[in-house]
Amino acid sequence: MSDSRSGPPRPPTPRNSEPGDARANSPRAALDALLAGTAGDPLRRAMWLDELDRRLRPLLAPTLAAHARLANVDGARLVFVVDSPVWHAKLRLAGNEILDAARSLGLDVGELVVKTTTQPSSPQARAPSAAKPMSASARTALHDALASLRESGGGAAKDES
Repeated sequence: MSDSRSGPPRPPTPRNSEPGDARANSPRAALDALLAGTAGDPLRRAMWLDELDRRLRPLLAPTLAAHARLANVDGARLVFVVDSPVWHAKLRLAGNEILDAARSLGLDVGELVVKTTTQPSSPQARAPSAAKPMSASARTALHDALASLRESGGGAAKDES
């Protein structure tokens, strides 16, 4: 197999610090300790994939980029996740350009895999929207509709004024 850059870079060996050293209690020291050795491999890979996603997503059309996310680099396969079949088809159509862009970043990839999920891919789409207050005209229309249902015997609707 060729020397592929389809994996995250190996970390430098952590610096030894004295117990009283201010660096030993810093957030950077905690991160270095977390990433040290093979125990940090999954976190390093996640950080590497996130960085690749940030470099590849701007190359997509803005409407497509909001619905697609890089999920994995599996050998020679570049795996993206989209949030509906429509975006699946659009991403497949942009496949050659995405693979060329990935190769320009040094990845040894030759196939694009697109998977569809039911979850939104962007954090903005995941955030629950705040309930909007009902306008006076909408409130009046709702009350009129409920009243007409009560008059016609079309249900046991209660008026919650």
